[in-house]
Amino acid sequence: MVKNIDDILQQVWGYDSFRPLQREIIESVLAGHDTLGLLPTGGGKSLTFQVPALALDGLTIVITPLISLMKDQVDNLRQRGVRAYCLHSGLTRSEARLAMDRCRLGKTRLLYISPEKLQSESFAEELRTWAVSLIVVDEAHCISQWGYDFRPSYLKIQALRDFFPNAPVLALTASATPEVAADIMKQLRFRDGCTQFAKSFHRDNLSYIVRYDEYKERTLVRVLQGVAGTAIVYVRSRRRCREIAEMLCQHGISADYYHAGLAPEEKEGRQNAWKTDQVRVMVATNAFGMGIDKPDVRVVAHMDLPASLEEYYQEAGRAGRDGEPAYAVVIASKADKAMLSRRVGDAFPPKDYIVHVYEMAGNFLDVAVGSGYDQVFEFNFPLFCQRFHLQPIMTDSALKLLSRAQYIDYIDELHTRSRVMIIAQKQELYGLKLDDATDRVFCELQRMYTGLFADYTYIRETAISLQAGVSEEQVYQSLLTLSRMHVLSYIPKKATPYLYYATSREEPKYILLPKVVYEDRRERMAERVEAMKQFVYGQDGCRVQRMLRYFGEKDAKECGTCDWCREQKKKALTHEDENLIRNSLQYLMSRPEGCSIAEALATIRAPREEIIEAYRQLADEGYPK
Repeated sequence: MVKNIDDILQQVWGYDSFRPLQREIIESVLAGHDTLGLLPTGGGKSLTFQVPALALDGLTIVITPLISLMKDQVDNLRQRGVRAYCLHSGLTRSEARLAMDRCRLGKTRLLYISPEKLQSESFAEELRTWAVSLIVVDEAHCISQWGYDFRPSYLKIQALRDFFPNAPVLALTASATPEVAADIMKQLRFRDGCTQFAKSFHRDNLSYIVRYDEYKERTLVRVLQGVAGTAIVYVRSRRRCREIAEMLCQHGISADYYHAGLAPEEKEGRQNAWKTDQVRVMVATNAFGMGIDKPDVRVVAHMDLPASLEEYYQEAGRAGRDGEPAYAVVIASKADKAMLSRRVGDAFPPKDYIVHVYEMAGNFLDVAVGSGYDQVFEFNFPLFCQRFHLQPIMTDSALKLLSRAQYIDYIDELHTRSRVMIIAQKQELYGLKLDDATDRVFCELQRMYTGLFADYTYIRETAISLQAGVSEEQVYQSLLTLSRMHVLSYIPKKATPYLYYATSREEPKYILLPKVVYEDRRERMAERVEAMKQFVYGQDGCRVQRMLRYFGEKDAKECGTCDWCREQKKKALTHEDENLIRNSLQYLMSRPEGCSIAEALATIRAPREEIIEAYRQLADEGYPK
């Protein structure tokens, strides 16, 4: 029996109305239609399947490649009282068994899985016995060989159609060209009567700006000084994250940094500080942003260029989700153009190099030829590159290409948080003989966390140490002691890549990279890189119009707010108009109390963008002098 979706939205999420296209997508799914939803970043994709999951009887399977995102969504759903689980390589056997038992017994509504999980025949056999009412494919562009992030493991999703012929499929993505959208529906075998909903990629409140400067840090400081509010600065290396954050702090701009190499507690602490406005600017790699819904980001700046407009659009789209004016700023130099072209070579190293990496990985893990099938190994990537004198960027690309060719599955930087479940019966806890520190740790554990007897619960050793009055190391040792006593099951946090063998280890001569994995994808990447270069360095029209045409919106109009459009408007101003704006600003800025840009916009009667540009020029000139 289908429940009222408006009641679910209000009771579980506290919202009174849906965002554009959410209701249409949900109603299509509930009517049993296969549905493709193209919703830009910040468009509320998750609700389009979470609401139907609660409205329908049975289980909703959500396939997503983003392990960190699936964990975040499961945590958020549980906090709202929704029964949800996830399955991924970072779980222990007992954790995975518990989640599968709950699904088999009908005691959960949503199960998040990675596409690689479908490669397990034992899992597939058990899965087909469950009562599945909806299949959701997130990041659906990954199933298209023409998408910018094609993953062969996504092709396994087709089998779910045979297992559950009556369950509709909902495919979701934030960015897809018409070619990719058509391929998604083909690969997922959409049935007659299927529907497609696409929201325009145009965002009226978001201005796309490109600034050219060989000294990028100088321009970044000016941008952040000129626009108030929260900001994200994207870079491509962890070292640059730290360096730029420190540079911004030296200029009096509150900043911190975030990348995949941080410990889970550090990530959580920095993310929360930024979300609660304790830190204004987050300097980050692309590891930051997925699943983070902060609506009042005023600036997203790119110090390094993404390899495609799809990636850039998703990252830039994290600005201005509240509908208020916001800026997506690219700060580019001449060298970036050549570096962007080199990315193609880095992403597709020579085939003999790829085969060499495969062979060395087997030696590194001590996996014999003919063995390793369906086994997962911890994989110390830095040590691997050091031991065999391998170039890290090309080696990382080689492992990912081997994953796409389905020889292995390489999961890099999988962070797991500490978790605990009490496995002893309650009556067994009475009379336990524990030392003082362990007793305090165990008492605080039970006081601080609920549900410990029913399921694994995420914990923070730092918080327990503060409450128990012992060191964090003592908390760790106490939990290990309790684990050895079979009082609880303790899984400490860790951060390590994994290597999963999808087939037994092959001899090097049998490693073949299909044309669709190597040559075709290399060609497509070269085309995407060229489109990105045209967006940043081209001067042949409105930037947004060019981007929208790339995404298939052929009738796109000039946005009027990008830097190219602003320049055209500026040319239309008379010299007298420009002097009037400049003279008015000079007067206001020369007062003892000075003049903020907000005051200038409220005082001077002229186009907003011209006031901002004149203000920036005067500031660059050091006015008032």
